[in-house]
Amino acid sequence: MIKVLLAEDQGMMRGALALLLGLEDDIEVVAQVSSGEEVAAAALATRPDVALLDIEMPGRDVLSAAADGTTIADIAARLHLSESTVRNYLSSAIGKTGTRNRIEAARHQGRL
Repeated sequence: MIKVLLAEDQGMMRGALALLLGLEDDIEVVAQVSSGEEVAAAALATRPDVALLDIEMPGRDVLSAAADGTTIADIAARLHLSESTVRNYLSSAIGKTGTRNRIEAARHQGRL
């Protein structure tokens, strides 16, 4: 059985995904959350095999954690993510904001 955590801020979408995944014999949705702040706690509580995360969900925390220039390793440890995931998120945020680095991207986010 594959245990899945769903993180999606839109309730209708989250419910539809849970329903569709629940139709599969070898998949069990073990947690559903609506914000980024809930993901780590739900993951620690349910120990899913897979986490399906909405990329534009509120609480997207990596960029906020990077605002003070802390290291990728520290951000990863604080948010219970791998270092490569943190790098990917930061790279995506830099590209989407059109900034030069993670500090600028975090500052840009604060102005939005």
